[in-house]
Amino acid sequence: MTLPTLRLSHASGGTATAYLHGAHVTSWTPAGGAEALFLSRAARLEPVAAIRGGVPVIFPQFAELGPLPKHGFARTQPWERVDDGNDAASVRLRLRDSDETRRIWPHAFLAELAVELDDDSLSLTLSIQNTDAQPFTFSAALHTYLRVADVRQAAIEGLHGIRYRVTGEEERMDGEREIRVSGPVDRVYLDAPSELRVRDGAGGRTFHLRSTGFADTVVWNPWAAATASLADMEDEEYLEMLCVEAAQVGSPVTLQSGASWSGAQRIRIVPG
Repeated sequence: MTLPTLRLSHASGGTATAYLHGAHVTSWTPAGGAEALFLSRAARLEPVAAIRGGVPVIFPQFAELGPLPKHGFARTQPWERVDDGNDAASVRLRLRDSDETRRIWPHAFLAELAVELDDDSLSLTLSIQNTDAQPFTFSAALHTYLRVADVRQAAIEGLHGIRYRVTGEEERMDGEREIRVSGPVDRVYLDAPSELRVRDGAGGRTFHLRSTGFADTVVWNPWAAATASLADMEDEEYLEMLCVEAAQVGSPVTLQSGASWSGAQRIRIVPG
């Protein structure tokens, strides 16, 4: 079964691809540049599977921090397009609660993802509305897989002095001026700065990341051993990706009936 896709294009020449399955952005190529998002060559493009790469939408649970399936259910649900389609450079997608979601998470909600191309950037905004009669609590993230030429020559700037969590361990503080990846990394940086830079040294470019609404940043790379255990990722592909995710994990959001929350991430690329 072929999953429905949406193609976005900007007058500058930038393009993006999104799937209705999971409201999943899988590609962004800025004008005059190379692909910015990693998508595994072994990714499963099937209705029941999460897509390995791009920007999975994480809601209403991050990772395995709760009773739901890992990373919740939004990334494997069919979303619908709700804008008029007149703007080739943007799209707005929506997910409502259903019998299927209420069986495992008994709340009524409305989730929307807005995707927008600019002349030099990609912006994603996730909005959650509580349409239930009772409050509910959730965590969320935009699980952004950046494509890098060689993760061993990449560096993240802006997280110096920020506390982070590693599953099963006590909180630590990052004392490094820049984060370099030389092994498996899975960290939740708490109350992280809204602006970060990721230098793709081997690729000769730098990602500028700006988030709003999200308090935290997740940094993840599975490295060799864990990648070899993933059926939807080729063995050496961990060298081509680095996840730097806008997230709300440390302090989950509690929404009262009728209330709304939103978080956004903007990605821009410059040479060097």
